[in-house]
Order: sequence, then C-alpha cells, then structure tokens
Amino acid sequence: MAAKASPSHILTDEEQLAAIIKRVNRAQGQLGAVARMLEEGRNCEDIVMQMSAVSKAINTAAFTLISSSLKECLLEGKQNSEAVSQKLQKLFLSLA
Repeated sequence: MAAKASPSHILTDEEQLAAIIKRVNRAQGQLGAVARMLEEGRNCEDIVMQMSAVSKAINTAAFTLISSSLKECLLEGKQNSEAVSQKLQKLFLSLA
C-alpha cells in the first residue's frame, strides 16, 4: 500500500516569492560577512550583531513564506486546504 502524501502548498505569488528570495540572498551575504569577521578576529559584539541580522532576515523570510502560503491556500479553497492550513500553522509555531 502506498503512503499517503503529506499535504503541501507551493507559493505561486511571484511578488512574494521575489521578496523572500531577496531577503534570503541578503541573509546569505550577511552570513558570509559573519564568517569573514570570525576569520579576521573581529570583536564578539560586532559578530553577534551581524548574526542577529542574519537570524532576523531568515525568520522574516520564513514567516512571509508561511503567511503568503496560508493566504493562497485559504483563497484557493482546495479540497485539502484544511490539512495544508494545519501543516502551515505547525511550521509557523516551529519558528516561534
């Protein structure tokens, strides 16, 4: 017997996708800066501040992805929208 596929959603809002990708790319650059700062022996405070910026950027991207997906899911009214909504809520709580 085949396993039942887990409910999922793929974000289709191109504007939101672009914003999320931009934020992730920015975080990637910030993370590279953290590595350079560590290699250069920069002070702890500066490094932690940069790490905080990376964390905020990633969390904002994740929250945006979840909220945009939830909005699409509810608006589309698909048969599995309730299951997908519950899964997205769990993802949201995993970030909190």
